[in-house]
Amino acid sequence: MPHAQIGPISVHLPEHVEDNAALKEQFPSWDLDLISEKTGIHQRHIAKPDETAADLAVQACEQLFERENLDRSSIDFVLLCTQTPDYPLPTTACLLQDRLGLRTQCGAIDFNLGCSGFVYGTAMADGLIRTGVAKKVLLVTAETYSKYIDENDRSLRTIFGDAAAATLITSADQPSLWGYQFGSDGSGADMLIVGNGGSRPAEDAIPPRHRKRWKSRLYMDGPSLINFTVEAIPRLVDEILTENGLSDDEIGHYLFHQATWKMLDQLRKRMDISPERLPVDLADVGNTVSCTLPILIDRMRQRDELVRNATNVLVGFGVGLSWGGCLWRDQYRDQS
Repeated sequence: MPHAQIGPISVHLPEHVEDNAALKEQFPSWDLDLISEKTGIHQRHIAKPDETAADLAVQACEQLFERENLDRSSIDFVLLCTQTPDYPLPTTACLLQDRLGLRTQCGAIDFNLGCSGFVYGTAMADGLIRTGVAKKVLLVTAETYSKYIDENDRSLRTIFGDAAAATLITSADQPSLWGYQFGSDGSGADMLIVGNGGSRPAEDAIPPRHRKRWKSRLYMDGPSLINFTVEAIPRLVDEILTENGLSDDEIGHYLFHQATWKMLDQLRKRMDISPERLPVDLADVGNTVSCTLPILIDRMRQRDELVRNATNVLVGFGVGLSWGGCLWRDQYRDQS
C-alpha cells in the first residue's frame, strides 16, 4: 500500500511588510514593546486590498512548480485550506486548478479549518494516496485574515499576517505520517469567529463570548483560547504517544501551530519541553493561521534542523474549536 509523504514546500508572503515600528508611529499610545514581548511578533506581511488568498496561493504553487521542475499534469488532486476564499461559491480550489493550468481530471476541494488545517490536510491527502485515488496531491494553505481586521484593532492587527504555502504530498513505500488524533468542540465557536458574511442573518448569529471591543469583523477571545490550548493539546500529545507506544525521549521535535510566543511558551512549560524541541518561529511573519506549520517545516529544513527519519509530533489547534496531531518522519530530501 502506498503512503503519503510531505514533499517540497514553497512559501509565498505578500510584498508589503507591516512592522511594529510603523504601528508605533501610527498609534503612539500602543505599547508595542509589551505586545511584541507577549506575542513574539515584530512584523507581518499584509496582502494588498485587491490581493486575495487565491492570488497568494497561485504564487506559492508557481514557485513550487518552477523550483521543482514539476510536471503540472502529474497533480491528481488539489486540497485548499482557507478561511478567506475569493467567493462563497464557486470553490476556490477549482479556480486555482484553472489558474495553474492543471488538467481537468484533477480533483479540487476547499476545506475551511484554519489553524489545524495543515494536519487535517495531510490526513486527507494520506487517505487519497492510500486508496489509490491520487499519487500526487497539492496541499495549499492560504490566508488573508487581515481583510477581517479593522486597522484600529490593537489585539488582532499585531498578531495575524497573510501568507500561502504549497506543499506537494507524494506517494512513498514507507509510512512517514501516522498516529493521527483529532478533536472538535463547536461550543467554543464564540472564541474566534467572523459572525457576518455567511448565509445566517446577523440577528441570529453566534454572539462573541465577551464584549466586542473593536470594529473588526473577526473576533478573538485570546485568554479563553490559551486556556483551551493548554488543556487540550498536552492531552492530545499524550494520547498520540500512548497509542503508538512512544515516550517523550523518542520524539525529536514538537512542531506546533505558531499562534503566539506566549501560547507556545505556556505549552512548553506545561509539557516540560525544552525550547530547542518546541521551536517558535513567527517573529517576522506573525500568526499565518493554516500556513504556520508548512512555513515552520520549510524553514527548519532550510536550516537543516530536521533529522531524517527522526520521529516528530505535528499539532494544529484553534478556530472551530478544532485540533489535530500526528507523528511524522521527514523522509523528503531536496534533490537539487
